Amino acid sequence: MRYTLTELQQALAREPAVLIRVVQTQGSAPREADAWLAVQVNSFFGTIGGGHLELDAITRARAMLEGTEPVPTEAQRYALGPSLGQCCGGVVFLSYELLGPQDTAGLAQRLQLPVMPVALFGGGHVGQAIARQLAHLPFALHWIDSRDEIFPADTPAHIHCEHSDPVQAAVADLAPSSAVLIMSFSHAEDLEILAQCLLRAREKNDLPYIGLIGSQTKWATFRHRLEARGFNETDFARVTCPIGVPGIAGKQPEVIAVAVAAQLLQRLPC
Repeated sequence: MRYTLTELQQALAREPAVLIRVVQTQGSAPREADAWLAVQVNSFFGTIGGGHLELDAITRARAMLEGTEPVPTEAQRYALGPSLGQCCGGVVFLSYELLGPQDTAGLAQRLQLPVMPVALFGGGHVGQAIARQLAHLPFALHWIDSRDEIFPADTPAHIHCEHSDPVQAAVADLAPSSAVLIMSFSHAEDLEILAQCLLRAREKNDLPYIGLIGSQTKWATFRHRLEARGFNETDFARVTCPIGVPGIAGKQPEVIAVAVAAQLLQRLPC
C-alpha cells in the first residue's frame, strides 16, 4: 500500500483524481473503515474490496471527473446484497472527494494506516525476501546489517537501511514496540543481537516480538550460551524460534518470508 500511495502522489501531479473512502460499514463488508481507492480517468490506486461495489464506485468517480455527475457532499450508502448483488450482505458508506496537485502533500498523513515498527537484522537471501514482502504491508521496516553495500539498489525509499558495526549496537536505538527479526550472516552475530534484545527487554519491556531464525537445535545451543551469561527462562520466553506461522514447511526464502509476514500480521492491533 505504501507503493500505491507514492504512485498516487506522483499521478496527482499530472491529473486530478477522485478519492473514495470507506466511512462506515454495517454487517459483513469487503473492506474496513478508512480503506481507500483513488480513481483517475485511465487508472486507479488502492482498493475498497473489489467486486461490484468497487466497479460501481469507479464508474461514478470517472463520471465525476468528466463532469457528468456531481461530487456528493455526503457519504453514499450501498446495500451490498439488494442493490449490488454481492453475497457479503452488509452495508457500506462511501465518501467521494476531488483531489488535485495541491492535495499531494497531506495525503500520506490522511491515508496511511497505523504501522508496526519492525527491525530486521540481516541482509541475506531470507532478509531480502522478507524486506520485499513487508514493503507492501503495514510495517515500518528498519533493516540493519554489519556489511557494507549489502542492501539492494532497488530497496524502496520508505525502508530505513542502516549499516551498524558491531551490528548489535543498533538495538539501543530501535523504535519502541518494535518486532525484531534476527537472521544475520553469522550465528555469532545472531547471538550478540539476541543478547542485546533480551537486555533491552529486561530494562524497558518494549520489544513485543523477538524472532530468531533457525531450528530447535540452534535455539537449544543459544539457550545454553545465554544461560552462561545469566539469562533465564523468563528471558527465553520472549524469544520465538523458529520464526513464522506453524505448518509451513518450505525453506525457500520467499516461503519463509510469507510465513514470517503472516506471523507479524497476527500481532497487529485489531
